[in-house]
Amino acid sequence: MNTYFKPKDYSTVSPYLIVKGATRTIKFLVNVFDAINLRQIPDSSGKLIHAEVRIDDTVIMMSDGGEGWPPIPSHVHVYVANVDDTYKRALKAGGTSVQEPIKKEDENKRGAVKDAGGTTWWISTKVE
Repeated sequence: MNTYFKPKDYSTVSPYLIVKGATRTIKFLVNVFDAINLRQIPDSSGKLIHAEVRIDDTVIMMSDGGEGWPPIPSHVHVYVANVDDTYKRALKAGGTSVQEPIKKEDENKRGAVKDAGGTTWWISTKVE
């Protein structure tokens, strides 16, 4: 399969978030998910016109909202090794609780937090 159409170590699909305060969102992702900061491209005023972080095997792209591209609320689902610990880290990093981790009908224990930029991060661990 020809993979030259995308950067090495990038997945085929990457969420693209337009947020209010991309720098804060990146800090949140580093603190909660141990995200690796790959790239930040600011404009002359310091707003991020493009940024990329890696969480495990996935690159998440984002930018600050601006004229013609307002910040919009988004939802992203992330599998983690321990949903309870990650949920606590997210609250400590400034996230707002949307749902405490609970086990429902499927094999996942799932919770959610909303960051200051407007993204709701659904976190879950497969527990069977």
